[in-house]
Amino acid sequence: MLADYQPLDTFDELVDRPDASGGRPARRAARALAEHLSAMGPDELAIRQDLAAHSIEASGISFTVYSEGVGIDRAWPFDIVPRVIEGTEWDRIEAGLIQRLTALNRFIGDIYGARACIADGVVPAELIEGSKGYRPECQGMEPPAGVWAHVCGSDLVRGADGQMYVLEDNLRVPSGASYLLTNRLVTKRVFAELFANQSIRPVDAYPDRLLRILASAAPAPSAATHPNVVLLTPGIYNSAYFEHSFLARQMGIALVEGRDLFVEDDVVYAYTIDGPERVDVIYRRVDDLFLDPKVFRPDSVLGCPGLIAAWRAGNVTLANAPGTGVADDKAVYAFAPDLIRYYLGQEPILANVPTMWCGRPDEKAEVLARLPELVVKPTGESGGYGIVIGPRATAAELAACAEAIEADPTGWVAQETILLSTVPTWCDGELAPRHVDLRPFTLQGRDSYVTCGGLTRVARQAGSLVVNSSQGGGSKDTWVVDLVRPEGPLVAGLNEAVSAAGAADVEDDTTVGGRS
Repeated sequence: MLADYQPLDTFDELVDRPDASGGRPARRAARALAEHLSAMGPDELAIRQDLAAHSIEASGISFTVYSEGVGIDRAWPFDIVPRVIEGTEWDRIEAGLIQRLTALNRFIGDIYGARACIADGVVPAELIEGSKGYRPECQGMEPPAGVWAHVCGSDLVRGADGQMYVLEDNLRVPSGASYLLTNRLVTKRVFAELFANQSIRPVDAYPDRLLRILASAAPAPSAATHPNVVLLTPGIYNSAYFEHSFLARQMGIALVEGRDLFVEDDVVYAYTIDGPERVDVIYRRVDDLFLDPKVFRPDSVLGCPGLIAAWRAGNVTLANAPGTGVADDKAVYAFAPDLIRYYLGQEPILANVPTMWCGRPDEKAEVLARLPELVVKPTGESGGYGIVIGPRATAAELAACAEAIEADPTGWVAQETILLSTVPTWCDGELAPRHVDLRPFTLQGRDSYVTCGGLTRVARQAGSLVVNSSQGGGSKDTWVVDLVRPEGPLVAGLNEAVSAAGAADVEDDTTVGGRS
């Protein structure tokens, strides 16, 4: 099968550049997968892709697309061929993600506190005041351990040079972790034999780690006992409701809506069949403006009146905290490397995609002069909406974009065009290269955790750079592969125990050498 695979002129995650003989060998970590695909043939791979699709449908794994005001439920789009990343590279990515979230948390605390970064000229004041994610209602607030963003979904892309870049940070209500987990479950069903013979790092510790992080953030004295953690969802019509219910079930916590909560004397309670029960931590999947009708939108029925007062009184933890959107503003992204240097005194481990903010007159002028070459983004949007890809835009689209930048310069950024890496993808009976990005999830509380890999999103159309599921993209499982199994005494003992139990594969929350 791979003999007919024709990679594009960019970095391919499965096969390397041509060697001296003109062949394209598989990359080290992906050799077992490449051999397996070659041995299977197209008929067997097609059968397994169908099995994966049936498994997803039978399990009710879905997402919602909004079209013309109507929500359409669809089966989760999954491609059977996984993406492979070598373990040593992932260790560096993991360190870079923790470094980045640490700096962003300090930045958020600074913005709602002393604002030293503005006084010292690291970021301009207008960058904050003009941000759609800035919430003046949060000024002066100090959450437990100084952590505002407990969950971050960073979008990473690999360029043609092979380097991994951070494309953006998602700090408000980042989604996708449930699909990362279900992708792995489906892949293990259809490629079980590959998991028996490789050291693929597990991902299923995520719900437990998330629960630990949330519980550790509970207000004192609840943090020292057994804090009550709930997940707040907008309800069944939300596009990410599958994820909300999945994660609540995996963590063993209550899934609640705003109407299930009430506040009395600045303390949050949940209605239960046994009577009111105090709530210590709310993992909220409701946008800031709908959290509390007394503070934000008075017409909201998704949140709970008095919630912000309880939070400000220190009687409940909101994760992520309101106001974290100030740090995932795409304009703030351009300053992230400087924020890492300013708050941590370190050089960034992971690079940004070169970015210009149109709020600076010189950068705005350069953006307008180079519009056909750049990717231009509105700073307050997400999900791929509003993006103009210069090399593929029409003259009319470029003219409209220039007009929008002139009208609101601070609301736009522009980035150099990155030709995303590709992964073989099953398309119309053959393997074809399709562009991908990656969303790993970083958790931070009193300690930190990064998923072993992430949600790989794939563009389904040939040549397309649009990977968002809401706009026709799909997804893949992501394998972080260790080429040499660690064999310290603890690991050796664990392997012996597994062999004695007759287990072909273990993927639990046992911690070995700092990994799960």
